[in-house]
Amino acid sequence: MRRFVWLWLAISSLVGAQCALSETRPQYGGTLHVSLHAAPGSLDPASATDSFELRNLTSLLFETMVETDDAGRLRPGLSSSWQSGSNQRRWQFRLRRGIKFHDGTLLTAEGAAAALRAANPAWRVLSEADQVIIELDAPNATFPAELALRRHAIVKRNSDGSLAGTGPFHISDWQPGKKLSLAAEESYWRGRPFVDAIEIELGKNTHDQQLAFELGRAQLIDVPAEQVHRDAMAGYHAISSQPIELLALVFTREAQSPEEKALREALALSIERSSIRNVLLQGTGQPTASILPNWMNGYGFVFPTDANLSAARHAREQVRATPAWTISYDAGDGLSRLIAERVTLNARDAELNLQPTSNSSADVRLARIPLTSDARSALVEVARAADLPMPKIASDSADDLYTAESAMLSSRRLIPLFHLPVNYACAATVKACQVSSSGAWNLQNVWLGPPKP
Repeated sequence: MRRFVWLWLAISSLVGAQCALSETRPQYGGTLHVSLHAAPGSLDPASATDSFELRNLTSLLFETMVETDDAGRLRPGLSSSWQSGSNQRRWQFRLRRGIKFHDGTLLTAEGAAAALRAANPAWRVLSEADQVIIELDAPNATFPAELALRRHAIVKRNSDGSLAGTGPFHISDWQPGKKLSLAAEESYWRGRPFVDAIEIELGKNTHDQQLAFELGRAQLIDVPAEQVHRDAMAGYHAISSQPIELLALVFTREAQSPEEKALREALALSIERSSIRNVLLQGTGQPTASILPNWMNGYGFVFPTDANLSAARHAREQVRATPAWTISYDAGDGLSRLIAERVTLNARDAELNLQPTSNSSADVRLARIPLTSDARSALVEVARAADLPMPKIASDSADDLYTAESAMLSSRRLIPLFHLPVNYACAATVKACQVSSSGAWNLQNVWLGPPKP
């Protein structure tokens, strides 16, 4: 009898171990259902407005010659290696062999060169055997990092308007602004994704997303920054990036006089970032007066973020007449509206006249600018998004980055407010669900399994 009991226990343990192993082993098959607030009208990386949602969508379809990891380090993408001449104006990228577009055609150096020429008419892009050659007007020691940006993805633009890429999924149905259906690319050069398909509903408000999530109709949704803690308390599995989105005030033009610059300085000093974070952001994100987050540059803390109302009023008193400024915000973003209204109240405490509006033609706008994990590229992208002069960055050293960033801030065209993380809620049935420090998905590696007991 005792021998039978021990035998039964051994069999039970073996079966239990096998069941546990099956739950943790990646499995192929199934459809992942995603619901997003964003409603892009185009999937072309070169023509669409930049956002984390669009970056993640296009990364499932299209790839870049060079990639960056979470620490901003470069790694090979569609090109296996690269080099430049001594003047750093002529760059050569060796293309990987055997990679195909989703329509079955082979990716060639000329095809990659054509895609880069279409996205960057100012570049001189050539092809030679298996190499793509790019000749620049001026030396650029960190040019490969620029090729890692999503707008430089290699896209085959067909005559019928369709797009083909080399990514882990291909488009099976596209309804601009409403729905995107993707199917796994069986011959993907890095290995087939685990899920068979991804169904993505677009343009959904937060209430509809959360309802779909609770009813099991969506397994991955984006979560507004101000609701992260609330959703975590409700039992959602929240995944978040590092603070990687810059929320900032951007003036539409340069200050026309020292007096106008002094008023902008007064505005910057009047803003109570800590109060806004505690109340409106529910403790999410980091108050900042720098463009780059501290985790990326290591020196962000040297820019003071505390409000100084007495200093703001002193700067205001140096100017005789105070103009009435308008501050615009995205009408579809409730958080931006609330922050714009709070900034307006802070400004009035400093005797500044600021009026919020949803009209895009305003003196200053509240902008949400997605950053990259590469510090130099992030500064360049912020300058482009805010219509600032391109920063002069001698190298990737902290000293040179600090000098370039300080120069960008000195004009007061840009007043940083917060660095926010990118947040998602993921169902328990989605295994290996994560978001990188830079806000990137990893959906080609997720798989569907049973929920945790």
